[in-house]
Amino acid sequence: MTRFPHDQFAKDYLKELLTPLGQVQTSRNIAGEVREIDVWFTPSSTLTSEAQALGLLGRFATTPSIFEPFRNAVTSSQVRSCISKLFDVHADIERQAKRENTRLNESELPKLWILTPTASPLLLDEFRAINDRESWLPGVYFLGEGLKTAIVAIHQLPRTPETLWLRILGKGKVQKQAINELTALPEDNPLRINALELLYSLRVTLEANQNLDSEDRELIMELSPLYLERLDAAVQSGVELGIEQGIEQGIQQGIQRGIQQGIQRGIQQGERLVVENMLRVRFGVLDDELRSIIEPLLELPPEEFTQLLMQLSRNELLDGFRR
Repeated sequence: MTRFPHDQFAKDYLKELLTPLGQVQTSRNIAGEVREIDVWFTPSSTLTSEAQALGLLGRFATTPSIFEPFRNAVTSSQVRSCISKLFDVHADIERQAKRENTRLNESELPKLWILTPTASPLLLDEFRAINDRESWLPGVYFLGEGLKTAIVAIHQLPRTPETLWLRILGKGKVQKQAINELTALPEDNPLRINALELLYSLRVTLEANQNLDSEDRELIMELSPLYLERLDAAVQSGVELGIEQGIEQGIQQGIQRGIQQGIQRGIQQGERLVVENMLRVRFGVLDDELRSIIEPLLELPPEEFTQLLMQLSRNELLDGFRR
């Protein structure tokens, strides 16, 4: 029951981190039977400062890549399924090059990075997955070169800043430690801000689920203080802005009435900030269409509009609230 919120979080998270480096597509359909690739990434340039800031994840992103993140330990069947999708993608790219009569280099074919919270020695041995310790960190295991596939065992990655952005996708103690490291980063760090917003959204989604396992309950508890601080900050910012505006009006209408109006306006402004941030996190941009439904959303109680923002798609939100 709880797999899907974590899947969506992983897709949104990787998309948020990788977008500055190139083109990112999530849930992309592939030819043949209906199947989806979780995250398809195409770099826009060579290694940049943004890629370096992502450490090991940025190093993965120096070439065309397919990312398949798993919440639970990947199975042999799931590894084979991922490789099958990769080969379908390769075949599609090769057919397109043939139709266009263009030469295709091996380096243009995407690599597959299977991100799993844990990987047993038995599974790694089944696929002859090997860690090249001279060139890569522990936890990164490569299959045969022609397969263009690696299994990343997140629990084996060293606890260093270089692996932080991958360990956020871990589980249990590994994820908890990574979240603590994330919150310790400077508050103006844009990667920190974006990652925390996505974690807050994950918390809201999990909290709405009635069938939580112990790890998800612990994750909610871990994120709750940070989430409440975020809401308090948004409301406080709105209150302060509202009081300033209310006092200016209160010069003419009376200080007391102005302060009361300012506080009310501040609460509304705080809720508006929460809605705007959640729309940005869900859909990547706050365009005119999404702005047009903010007022109708704010007419609902906070717990109701929060649940709708996390559960409905863009089209469902636009169709429902335009009416």
